[in-house]
Amino acid sequence: MESQLSLIEQSFHNRYSLYVREALEELSDNFTITDPCIPGHPIVFASRGFLKMSGYSMDEVIGKNGRIFQGPGTCRRSVMKIREAIREEITIQINLLNYRKDGTPFWLLFHMCPVFSKDDGRVINFVGVQVPILGKPRRSGGGFRRNGVNLCQVGSEMQDFVLGSCRREVCSDSLLELSRASALDSVLQSDSEESEAVEPCEASDLEKRRAMSAINNIFSVLTHYSESTGRSVCRKRCSIPQVGLLSSSLNISLGRIKQSFVLTNPYLTDMPIVYASDAFLKMTGYARDEVLGRNCRFLSGMDTDTSTLYQVRESIQTEQPCTVRILNYRKDKSSFWTLLHVSPVRGASGKIAYFVEVQTEEGCNSEERHGLSPEKRQLSVVGAIKVAVRSLSMVGSTSKS
Repeated sequence: MESQLSLIEQSFHNRYSLYVREALEELSDNFTITDPCIPGHPIVFASRGFLKMSGYSMDEVIGKNGRIFQGPGTCRRSVMKIREAIREEITIQINLLNYRKDGTPFWLLFHMCPVFSKDDGRVINFVGVQVPILGKPRRSGGGFRRNGVNLCQVGSEMQDFVLGSCRREVCSDSLLELSRASALDSVLQSDSEESEAVEPCEASDLEKRRAMSAINNIFSVLTHYSESTGRSVCRKRCSIPQVGLLSSSLNISLGRIKQSFVLTNPYLTDMPIVYASDAFLKMTGYARDEVLGRNCRFLSGMDTDTSTLYQVRESIQTEQPCTVRILNYRKDKSSFWTLLHVSPVRGASGKIAYFVEVQTEEGCNSEERHGLSPEKRQLSVVGAIKVAVRSLSMVGSTSKS
């Protein structure tokens, strides 16, 4: 948890000036800010208004996944809409049902908007504004109940919420997650039938204007305090993202994988790293911005065997997997032996999308303690990455057709 809190601090201080939190706290709006580049897409800022509305303290919210706001009235169709908006990196406004810390439900208008880097067009954060809906839910026919909860009052528009959770990534270390994902179809169908019997609580024009006003206020602060660091953000994508930058949804999925690995893009000059796991950063001592965009050869040193490097390059050229034992170097110049597994990762079309390099440091016996050899553990990581990449590319091609 301590390492995640450190990432959360970096999330703000690397992009905004030190005074941004103080400026955001002065806003009276109810909102949260999340970072899709941190594993689990956690909340990195929560306004005082949001904390008062939800009944949670700052410590209970920061770094947490948005699942803590769910309740028995969760409508999975609404969750899917938010997931899709995050995957496509677009704005969404939807009526939702949330739960306070004491368990009481309340309707709100949820307005989510991505925050883009002005330099390269990638998504830096998501802002989620919540405006309580004061009107009563409209009913269509009789009340529909589930688990003893009246869905007219408690549940047609719930979220995995605040962007953060808004996804149950197909990518997991285990193939068991695949069976769970497939089981969602029948559950979604049942939710669809239930929600047809209920009309959600509707936000008024005034509440919609309040949401837009809050978004404007927040972006005014974020824009100002990012310009002072020279790393400006904007509300609309100001430039086309560089080829090879990962989508927010893929970043979130890969963040669920706890082993040390990097993804490289073979279509960019010098085949740079486009994703590095937290475990890789911890093992090598580098920060994420010191790794992304570089070729993996920066880990090599004076005593690294050149014939081993040639073997890795040969496997990449022939698009075949390989496993080697190699001497690498950390940022502090100390050396360490790793078992390196390199494998192509193909998208749904069968075309290679990335190469993955999984590293297991010699002398680390956590895998054996869990009954898996390093080789089997590496193959499971590769499998999880392939599932994530293929699933997202399949969803992308389906949504465009």
